[in-house]
Amino acid sequence: MKTDAFTPLADRMRPRSLDEMAGQKHLLAKGKPLFEALKSGRAHSMILWGPPGTGKTTIARLVAKTCNAEFLALSAVMAGVKDVRAAAETAKQLRQTGRGTVLFLDEVHRFNKSQQDAFLPYVEDGTITFIGATTENPSFELNNALLSRARVYVLKSLDTSDLREVIDRAIDDPDRGYDGHLKMDAGLRDELAKAADGDARRALSLLEIAAQLVGEENEISAQALHDVIAGGARRFDKGGDDFYDQISALHKSVRGSDPDAALYWYCRMIDGGCDPLYIARRVVRMASEDIGNADPRALQIALNAWDVQTRLGSPEGELTIAQAVVYMAVAAKSNAVYTAYKSAMNDAQSNGSLGVPAQLRNAPTRLMKELGHGRDYQYAHDAPDAFAAGVEYFPEEMGARSYYHPVPRGLEIRIGEKLAELRDRDAKAGRRKNGAGRGHKGKG
Repeated sequence: MKTDAFTPLADRMRPRSLDEMAGQKHLLAKGKPLFEALKSGRAHSMILWGPPGTGKTTIARLVAKTCNAEFLALSAVMAGVKDVRAAAETAKQLRQTGRGTVLFLDEVHRFNKSQQDAFLPYVEDGTITFIGATTENPSFELNNALLSRARVYVLKSLDTSDLREVIDRAIDDPDRGYDGHLKMDAGLRDELAKAADGDARRALSLLEIAAQLVGEENEISAQALHDVIAGGARRFDKGGDDFYDQISALHKSVRGSDPDAALYWYCRMIDGGCDPLYIARRVVRMASEDIGNADPRALQIALNAWDVQTRLGSPEGELTIAQAVVYMAVAAKSNAVYTAYKSAMNDAQSNGSLGVPAQLRNAPTRLMKELGHGRDYQYAHDAPDAFAAGVEYFPEEMGARSYYHPVPRGLEIRIGEKLAELRDRDAKAGRRKNGAGRGHKGKG
């Protein structure tokens, strides 16, 4: 290698042109807006949002290079408003000489909203072309004023073929890499690309470590590579989009009755370091929201899995949660209770503090009885089949409502038949439901 050996391989191998960029074809292919802007030398402010090691910093540098602009880099981990203003002053001086400035802020989501406002006047008047890089969702982490002045580009994780290209280039590069002298079997290169998990920086860092373990043959062995990549966790952010996307995928796989996909997403989360108790709590939610009375056993199984995880911990308890996840996926599905609950809550919140009908009120004292509390109440157990037909239980101002509509699956088939019979008896006794609540369907 002819370059400074103290500079990390990942930094040495940073692409110097669009031709050397791996991945991001949806942004950098001919005809795409970002590609055309770079080729024409026209810079615009942008937010680069994507996982680590996907080329955010590289794209920012290429923007400055192709536009012949000064590249000023800051990191939100260490910088503040004072640094932003100092960079803007430098940009103003460069502007007087006819040269533009690209101000790059890495980890822009670490700036609070007021710190982000510091960029606005300089972006507005063209003093700087602002480029922010973030791994977090800009919709949640960046203020609207900054978003309105910058276009958001979404970068994707690199696939294994892209990463294989990155690895091959580093091994063969005569100036920045290993000049073809480092030997590595094609199968091991593929294994390394897969272990990098979509992250080019990670691929090159692992390659660099493995290269330090070679012997006289100057060849990376399978054992050396396995030692280097052992224990690498898949990408999982306990508070970010990956977290919520994966729990959403798990929940929707259960709802869609696919036990295999549900198990996969469950294992992805566990492998990524998710607290099993969090998943256990979500499984309990699934039991009520998506299964309900179609199979009431689901709720008990979910609670049992939560209890076992609490008692045994990992890894024993995780198998019990897996059992619950599979059961939820194959159980009969119904969101009838969930939908009924949302409809009833809507009425409770929108109809004010309606009074309890006198016949349903508690009457523990003589005064309450004299006021009519509990008068004419029909004790259901004294009626045929323990059902007092025609009794009104809703506030008088509302009239009877119908929220719960069992689905024709699982136990709710029988529940539906029973309710249909009881409602028919109610109707014959003169009690009419107005059907309110049917329109409040929850998507979950």
